[in-house]
Amino acid sequence: MTQNIKDEIDSLVDELNQHAYRYYVLDQPTVSDAEYDRLFRHLTELENQYPQYKRPDSPTTRVGSRPSTGFSSVQHIKPLLSLNNAMNEGELKDFNAQVLRALEKDPTSNELEYCAEDKFDGLAVSLLYRDGVFARGATRGDGTTGEDVTSNIKTIKAIPLKLRGIDSGELEIRGEVVFIKEKFDELNAERIARGEEPFANPRNAAAGSLRQLDPNVTAKRPLTFFAYGIAVVSGVELPETQYETMKFASSLGFKISPFLRIVKGNTGLVQAYNEAQERRNTLPYDVDGVVFKVNSFKLQDTLGFRQRSPRWAIAGKFVPIEEHTKLLDIVIQVGRTGALTPVALLEPVKVGGVAVSRATLHNEEEIERRGVLIGDTVVVRRQGDVIPAVVAPIISARDGSEKKFVFPKECPECGGPVEKPSGEAVIRCINPKCPAKIEQRIIHFVSRDAADIDGFGEKMVALLLEHNLIQDLSDIYALEYDQILNLPRMAVLSSNNLIAAINKSKKIPLAKFIYALGIRHVGEHTAEVLARYSETLDRFLELNEGELIGIHDIGVEIAEAVCAYIASDEERAMINRMLERGVEVLPYEKEEIIEGFFKDKTVVLTGTLTNLTRTEAGDKITKQGGKVTSSVTGKTDYVVVGRDAGSKLTKAQALNIPIIDEETFMRYIS
Repeated sequence: MTQNIKDEIDSLVDELNQHAYRYYVLDQPTVSDAEYDRLFRHLTELENQYPQYKRPDSPTTRVGSRPSTGFSSVQHIKPLLSLNNAMNEGELKDFNAQVLRALEKDPTSNELEYCAEDKFDGLAVSLLYRDGVFARGATRGDGTTGEDVTSNIKTIKAIPLKLRGIDSGELEIRGEVVFIKEKFDELNAERIARGEEPFANPRNAAAGSLRQLDPNVTAKRPLTFFAYGIAVVSGVELPETQYETMKFASSLGFKISPFLRIVKGNTGLVQAYNEAQERRNTLPYDVDGVVFKVNSFKLQDTLGFRQRSPRWAIAGKFVPIEEHTKLLDIVIQVGRTGALTPVALLEPVKVGGVAVSRATLHNEEEIERRGVLIGDTVVVRRQGDVIPAVVAPIISARDGSEKKFVFPKECPECGGPVEKPSGEAVIRCINPKCPAKIEQRIIHFVSRDAADIDGFGEKMVALLLEHNLIQDLSDIYALEYDQILNLPRMAVLSSNNLIAAINKSKKIPLAKFIYALGIRHVGEHTAEVLARYSETLDRFLELNEGELIGIHDIGVEIAEAVCAYIASDEERAMINRMLERGVEVLPYEKEEIIEGFFKDKTVVLTGTLTNLTRTEAGDKITKQGGKVTSSVTGKTDYVVVGRDAGSKLTKAQALNIPIIDEETFMRYIS
């Protein structure tokens, strides 16, 4: 039973992290907000019940996802936090009761003030002003670090380059860049006419516009900006409430939420939530909810933060937009790790203003759980995302012609064998020569966060495979100019550019190379951990399972996957071919060690930290020259303890190892 729970938690973490990557980094979401929220809530419930299985890379321990490359990184003055969601009136009332209890007030009180504002459906950014002059603009990124998009931000006319009434001090304006809806269809029509992929929705259009390398492109897009918060660095005094601070932002020259108002208690929360939902379709931009914040900053400080979100704010999410349509068929897509994913083909329907014809069904068990049949009339739900959720079939609409989907017993792409490992929900093709796996693996390798070969997109991969110019990753580096030029629709300039991009990618940092290889369970963070530990490619290829399990953040599942990869003669031969063709895997560059409390010390982290994730805390220790291990032994110097610490704390006490609480730890690392 417990093994099944652990497997379910692992599966949810992997799935949610992949969704977050596509949502925040690629701007290509594959599930609706409603479906993501459901998975996230389920994961949270399981982790609360079984904290021993909570993984350090769980999305519940982090604010968001890492920023993509292509722009320089920016450290935010204060983290841009996520908000917990309330999906209905009852959950808003629960939030009010929790706040009142935390403030030791009468839980039936209807007098606590909240500031209500639109929850804009765009791209969150922070704007730094020095002495009243715009200095820098950055995307939200992972909440702590974002991308520098200063030149593009300057093209948005709703953002003042000089603040009104401020000529000294330093502050950061937080807000949302949104796309004007009425111009959205016009932009997509132009993109389609040019043979380009249309944007999925206005939010994606805003994200895509702001992340253009050419600011002239951004300048042509109908973007606007709404402020929702201010973080002061120095020299500026803010009012004492969120409401007055937003009025102050307006006086500085920013647009603020037209819905801005003060509400009180349950009555005010529910009334504002319903009113905001009724007006959503009348607005010229997309909103997907209403944000409620305890109005008093003093009370906000008293309430503080959870690991991932403030206790003093909540997002009242609107009822998901739903439509009925016909499920015409279910097809199987094969991913780079061989995962067979069922996809629903739908009779095209407009859901929330976006034409929808496909939806993922996740796996065989999900189809069974939802009771969906081919030919069913189904409820399709979306909240601004390109791929919707098939919520449920409408049983009463069945006429007897519907049929059950039979999951294939062999890979639909190669006809090879498939298997479903014990405890897993996903069926996988195990043929290493499966063309679909090869194609998806190459697409992963050339992507921005891996080898980053510009111009080497999905269409180019398909074209090269079709003409038998590549069979595996190493063949990328054997491509010649004439071969590319002779491909359909390739010209001299584009061929030259692709060869140049391939040559540029030959020098690749070890962490990126490990991630690009597409080893199962090895995401960007795990690749970074492996690179930091092994330092060189040769050392990485010598790792064994026992050694891997001893590395902080590397569990048994990851260790087994990495060892299986390293042991593959075919994979090692492919890597050697890449090296022979000029690929240079650069050794890991460790940050300069600073003198600190943890220098030459062995440290174990346990429990939940409030201010940092366990990974971030480990990085701080490593930067001071310390070593983080996963188990408490007689050689452990210190154990850093957060909330809900378990057996590691007990063992440390038994061995008389010094215990450091989070407050002391934060002092030591600063």
